[in-house]
Amino acid sequence: MTKPPSTLPTAWHFGLIGKADSNWTIASAIFNTAGTMADGEILKKLEDSTKDAMAVQLQTLQTILQRNGRSSYLKRYGVGAFLDTASFREAVPLSCYDDYADCIGRMADGGGGDDDGDGDRPMLSVDPLVCFFNSSGTSSMKPKLVPYLDSPPSKAASQLAHQGSEAVLQRLFPPRQSINKVLCFLYAGNITYTKGGFKAMAASAYPLQSSNKNPSPFLSSFVSPPEVILGSNVEQQMYCHILCGLRNLDFIDGIRAPYAVALIGAFVLLESKWEQLCEDLERGFPSLDIPDTAMKDSVTEVLAGPQLDLSKKIRTICEGNNWCGIVNKLWPNVRYIKCVCTGSMEQYYQKLKYYADEIPVLGGNYFASECCVGINLDILQPPQLTRFVLLPNAAYFEFLPFNLDQDIGVDARETVDFSSVEVGKMYEVVVTTYRGFYRYRLGDIVRVVGFHNSSPEVEFVMRAPKSTAEILTERDLMTAMENLQLVLRNVKMPDVSEFASFFNLDSNPKQLKIFVEVGGVLQDEKLQELCWLLRRNFSSLEDGLGGVYKKRKGRGEVGPFLVSIVKPGSFNRLLEMAIENGAPASQYKPPKIIRNPEIVDFMEGSALVTVSSDSSD
Repeated sequence: MTKPPSTLPTAWHFGLIGKADSNWTIASAIFNTAGTMADGEILKKLEDSTKDAMAVQLQTLQTILQRNGRSSYLKRYGVGAFLDTASFREAVPLSCYDDYADCIGRMADGGGGDDDGDGDRPMLSVDPLVCFFNSSGTSSMKPKLVPYLDSPPSKAASQLAHQGSEAVLQRLFPPRQSINKVLCFLYAGNITYTKGGFKAMAASAYPLQSSNKNPSPFLSSFVSPPEVILGSNVEQQMYCHILCGLRNLDFIDGIRAPYAVALIGAFVLLESKWEQLCEDLERGFPSLDIPDTAMKDSVTEVLAGPQLDLSKKIRTICEGNNWCGIVNKLWPNVRYIKCVCTGSMEQYYQKLKYYADEIPVLGGNYFASECCVGINLDILQPPQLTRFVLLPNAAYFEFLPFNLDQDIGVDARETVDFSSVEVGKMYEVVVTTYRGFYRYRLGDIVRVVGFHNSSPEVEFVMRAPKSTAEILTERDLMTAMENLQLVLRNVKMPDVSEFASFFNLDSNPKQLKIFVEVGGVLQDEKLQELCWLLRRNFSSLEDGLGGVYKKRKGRGEVGPFLVSIVKPGSFNRLLEMAIENGAPASQYKPPKIIRNPEIVDFMEGSALVTVSSDSSD
């Protein structure tokens, strides 16, 4: 029986978390030190790896097969240690998480060995299991377990990627000796144990859960103490993050979060709680009813007694109720904001720019729970222009052609590699990793936009559809909501704050439902006006719903679609439900395409009003 390790590797060895929309995040990068290499040397090493990217790719696959060739997963398909790429791709089928679920479940339970009783044969990889990282839980409400294995080649590749990311940042914003604090909205306290005794956590929690007594120096740059990051209530943690950031406002160099949605939530909380924050600064301790004594005491220590002058200064700024550019007003020395803004996070970018004003909003990288994928070398670009240079030594990559014009979920049969991708075309990313995923579909659709040396540059398009039954992509829905947003702004109605869709396959004809939450409190009169606007502008919404939807509707397979305006806070409740089911708060993203019946039931129960596209004025 496999036993969990008595100690975890140090924060220096921390691996990967999240995907740049499917779980992308920067949190792993910020726990890595700059290492012994200078920034220039790190970037040169990354640059060199892209010069003959295909050769590096072939070597990467050979290293993976030589290391893990005796795993039961590969032996199932007759794969040995010295298989060429064509034979490997012919022998091993494309896979998804469900193909590993049973194996991962046995690993989590402490089991090991082969199905045929060979207890000495590793299941996925020869490397020892350290712990499990939780996926975001966005679509299922219950996170998937992703094994974190102590793999030296994977650690080497991820260290280079993360150090490269920090080197890119430091070239734009060289470190300053006195103004060196980071206000980072990170939540890492939701730790559980598997039946076999292994920890399961957000990857961002891993360094803080490590037994290492000398964590990365970057941890000391956080303005919030570890007790806040490891708290158990997200809203209270967010409040304490802000309070610590205000106490040290002159020393904050940057504001960071894994995803843009987390920063929007923080600024919205600041708007509603600024008076209470000022009162807490005056008193010198947080007044919230925080049952977590360690968190409350640690924040009290950061406040270091009553701060009357500081409270007065902040009150003067906030009572003007002008939140445009509030970042620079409150934190005068901040040079940047950094978070993932691509994919489904793009909807929050303009609101984030409203708060940031002239402060640049920097993009994140394409780092996944399974492996690093790509690095963003031009982090000043807005989301629509963000490109990721694929990392040839991080995994063996394949690309499954994807066509938006054909029915959703209809796959191409053959993948292509680095050398065969075409600029302008879209692909689903497929990876073979050091840590035991083989020809694994990440579920991300990217578009190849060019090459950096010989390594493809890609832009993130959307999460891949799950089946041929789906008629809508995340991108379609976002376009439709952008159209609705324009309509609302033209008549000075509250903005759309969140949205999601569900395609009801059980109705006849099948029916699309869209759930929308708008900002502020809607009085009956405003709600009636919103319904009137929806009825008059359904064609504008429908224009954005994509070709597959229109084709199915034209064939009579899809009936009129419904738009439900839901109660304020409904999407926040989805976050709470996901956390209650084990999802890591730092990695959570509001769902756009709902597939979970529980979420649908909740959203339908939260509807204030529902309007049909075939209703008359």
